[in-house]
Amino acid sequence: MQRRRTVGRLAVAVALLLLTGCTGTVTESLSASVPSGAAADRGVTEERSPSQSVGGTLRIVAGAPDSLDPARSYFPWVWNIMRLYARTLVTYAAEPGAAGSEPVPDLATDLGVPSDGGQTWTYSLKPDQHFEDGSVITAADVKYGIERSFAADVVVGGPTYVVDLLDDPANPYGGPYTDPHPQRLGLARVETPDALTLVFRLNRPYADFDHIMALPSSSPVPRAADTGADYGADPVSSGPYAVTVVDEVLGITLERNPRWDRDADPVRTALPDRVEIRTGLTGPDRDQRVIGGSADLDVMSTGVQPETLLRIDADDGLQTRTDRTTSGTIRMLALPVTVPPMDNVHCRRAVSLAVDRPALVEALGGGQWVTPAVSLGPQTLPGSAAEPGSDNTPATEPVLAEAQAELAACGRPEGFSVRIATPNDQRPLQVARSLADDLARIGVEGLVVGLDPETYYSSDIGRPDNVTAEQYGILVTAWSGDLPTPATYYPPLVSAVQPTGSANYAQIGGPDLLALVTAALTAADPGVAEGTWQMLDETLVELSAYVPLVEDRVVLLAGERLRNAYVHRAYGGYDLAVVGVR
Repeated sequence: MQRRRTVGRLAVAVALLLLTGCTGTVTESLSASVPSGAAADRGVTEERSPSQSVGGTLRIVAGAPDSLDPARSYFPWVWNIMRLYARTLVTYAAEPGAAGSEPVPDLATDLGVPSDGGQTWTYSLKPDQHFEDGSVITAADVKYGIERSFAADVVVGGPTYVVDLLDDPANPYGGPYTDPHPQRLGLARVETPDALTLVFRLNRPYADFDHIMALPSSSPVPRAADTGADYGADPVSSGPYAVTVVDEVLGITLERNPRWDRDADPVRTALPDRVEIRTGLTGPDRDQRVIGGSADLDVMSTGVQPETLLRIDADDGLQTRTDRTTSGTIRMLALPVTVPPMDNVHCRRAVSLAVDRPALVEALGGGQWVTPAVSLGPQTLPGSAAEPGSDNTPATEPVLAEAQAELAACGRPEGFSVRIATPNDQRPLQVARSLADDLARIGVEGLVVGLDPETYYSSDIGRPDNVTAEQYGILVTAWSGDLPTPATYYPPLVSAVQPTGSANYAQIGGPDLLALVTAALTAADPGVAEGTWQMLDETLVELSAYVPLVEDRVVLLAGERLRNAYVHRAYGGYDLAVVGVR
């Protein structure tokens, strides 16, 4: 298959762009008709404009991807693109709503088979699956793809769940680039007894291991084609499309992989003949292209810009192409228990009870942008969102009398002064300022400290000693999980406090909290696991170590030609595995 970039091909494309005066790629003419069956918010619960017609070019707009190397990307919208060329043992169902949060077989014949109390997982590969060069995908290729994540000095930037679950602290594995022997053992905890079988022996039980195998970092990589840190410039396809162009000006192009077996892939429909992704665009530029018809969708999970939404609300035709959905991101406060007076639970509860969430919703632009958080976990997580007004959820309205009582209980009846750390960006600054106004009603002085967004999470609040030294008693944060499972959402919030890069911003811990995490991670029954995660959620809210404020919402806009689009929870946008343009 001829698929690699050539200077001549790029030169011709650039010349055509200059002649036409366009800034995007050269493409076929557009249809301006609105698809039948279009309706506002239809894509939240079902496909909009269903069609199984094959052909055409899908045009996508995006910002700058972190990497096309499946082991190096940490952006869910890039994972959505990888769904087109990187298959995994299991993946997420091609379904809207909660069904899309469920792992389903992909390269494997079935989901993983746990044994040894959830510490050993076995997968069987489907036979005769091929890379784009025609070579057969084997268990060794899957193992090698996973091993690359261990090479922290070469493969940088991607998730490290496999490292956490498969490494041996007593004998750490350094990745495949440190092993010079042709007959290599590699990562000892992953066994390949034959070409179609993988046995994972985890260092602890983990009931959600199928979710980890759904990450692109668990996709197969042929050892002979691995170029180390440069692999993202030319990744080898195991899916329906192959990457043929990666260019800063032209963006990314994917073309059909003739070695992909449609009958053996129950997830991807791969309807378009070609996929063009224009990268590096700003939000307003992306919106304009989708509205104007030169793009079919924006793959970013941020949705349209506020100024674009004003235009959409004034246009009935555009409104029918929108899907308004929760994002899975909770804006919350972390109250570090090492910073007085937040070391007193009653002082923390006073802060929590003073929050006016409805007022904050209005300050952040209204209900189409945020909704009051009814639990610490977002509504997109299974079993995590409690009903508003129930006893185990935070009050959405401020309860000032109770807040005053908590101040008295913590020995500060006249209030106190507290420093509020926040990224120096518009929305988190608005959260901090609204909070300061709320606290003033109970006699608490909130001093807002705006910090560099580039270093906020890594150096400012990610270093507990800095939080203590600067006496940041309230931290404005936004939190979401990597995957649509509580197992990647809650544990970091109560994990062991690290000197740098700590995600336990409240610095809360203790055996009771860790016991809940362990029980949930090892529960074989999903219902038991969900109940345990909810118990952890309620405990953290009761302790007021974390105070949930609002859950972000986004407005997605479908292009005029886009078919089969629905919002996928795992990727925060329209599922690229099934969309078409005819």
